[in-house]
Amino acid sequence: MATPEPSRPGFQLPLLLLAGFRTLIDDLHAELAREGHPELRPLHGFVLQAVGVDGTASELGQRLGISKQAAGKTVDRLVAVGYLERVDDPADARRRLVRMTPRGVDGLRRSAEIFDRLRQRWAATLGEERVAAIEDDLRTMAATNWFRLDMPGWFGG
Repeated sequence: MATPEPSRPGFQLPLLLLAGFRTLIDDLHAELAREGHPELRPLHGFVLQAVGVDGTASELGQRLGISKQAAGKTVDRLVAVGYLERVDDPADARRRLVRMTPRGVDGLRRSAEIFDRLRQRWAATLGEERVAAIEDDLRTMAATNWFRLDMPGWFGG
């Protein structure tokens, strides 16, 4: 005798969490495009966060869990569209540092503001208590080091 399928199969939970994440990220990038940042892509947010004050493309690759080549290619793209710049390292003439430009800082600032507005939209639809409960429950279930910049490397295998 076959066991009946559960009404909420386990595989749906990660898919629904991913769908919620994807919805927020897609809405973020639509807003960013309207606010003057059409070049920014989901990976770029991780990159801009990982750059911090400054560092090299190799260090950036390590922080993101991606290869030096992939980091360099992403840095090249963000330099070309004005979000990052490469500068000489005053402490070591052999190194080039990567740092955010004012446009990069503006993109991160706007992202934070847009995420606040998106959360407000979810609260308007679901109720503030339910959104807060979702956040609390995810904090309970997520690893203690839940904010990790190496997500691109994790997704890439």
